[in-house]
Amino acid sequence: MHRPVLVAPPAGLPVSLVEAKLHLRVDHADDDTLITSLLGAAVDHLDGWSGILGRSLVEQEWRQDFDAFSSCLSLPLGPVISITSVDYTDANGDPAIVDSGSYSLKTDAGGRSRVEFDGVSVSGSVSITYLSGYPTTPEVPADGEIPAIPAQSTVPAAIKTAILLLIGNWYENRESVVTGTIASELPLAVDALIAPYRRVGV
Repeated sequence: MHRPVLVAPPAGLPVSLVEAKLHLRVDHADDDTLITSLLGAAVDHLDGWSGILGRSLVEQEWRQDFDAFSSCLSLPLGPVISITSVDYTDANGDPAIVDSGSYSLKTDAGGRSRVEFDGVSVSGSVSITYLSGYPTTPEVPADGEIPAIPAQSTVPAAIKTAILLLIGNWYENRESVVTGTIASELPLAVDALIAPYRRVGV
């Protein structure tokens, strides 16, 4: 299986700067750049193909390439929200698209997703573009005296808390890490919080 290709990155982060500053008890803007950088590093540590969770957090679009067609093709990054398209190269070497009615998305109890094809067989390489991550609830515009409700991430609270703990640890311990010191150790709660969300085999 080829390495997944990120097509469209997340539009936002699971935790906002405001939430991070509240967790850190920072009420000034002097460290906003630093906190934003730490927030990005914490998310990168967990999110996507290179993250230790082996899954997507805020919804994002990925492409998985296969050398050949099969009636069942697995997608490595979940949770999968939907399939955007299935593309292949036809016998003439031209790009073509598999009709959406010829395949379906299946997800097992362990959260592993696959695309199953019915009544279709193609030759050549195949690429599946799909949306993965935890869906973002869209913004609700203001209506008269009712204020607007901002877009909300549905990333699980345990993962958000783990991100905040990582930021807090790095914010308080900015010096070089020395083995055996408090600065060298991540919060013990982080592993416990993210353990249920780790994807085995990634």
